[in-house]
Amino acid sequence: MRKQGTVRRAQAARTKAPAWPAFTLMLVWAGLLIAGVALGRLGWLFLPAALLLNLVTFFVYWRDKFAATKGAWRTPEDTLHLFGLLGGWPGAWFAHQILRHKSAKQAFRNVYWMTAILNVIALGAWVLLPWLPLPH
Repeated sequence: MRKQGTVRRAQAARTKAPAWPAFTLMLVWAGLLIAGVALGRLGWLFLPAALLLNLVTFFVYWRDKFAATKGAWRTPEDTLHLFGLLGGWPGAWFAHQILRHKSAKQAFRNVYWMTAILNVIALGAWVLLPWLPLPH
């Protein structure tokens, strides 16, 4: 059980970041997915797969939050970041906002944003750079 002072410090550390950077990046990401399908750079299955990955990512964050409250086995932070890097970062963002999980650790948030940006850059390069080989 945490002391009240610890809870207050954790709540004070959670600065409410504006949502527009995340939503803007999500729009770019979704646009790249749709453009990738339209241009034939991605198969149509990428769209439902991206949705499923984000739902799974949210669930993994929820499970980790639940484990944290019960003192049970936790999901390693590297695993959470891997989900984000693979494209589950929008689901992770919603988990940060809704569950208030991993939203106070600035170091975690910094790595989270790096994974989100790297994912969008890689997706953009794949979709928009024609010299990259297409899968067969």
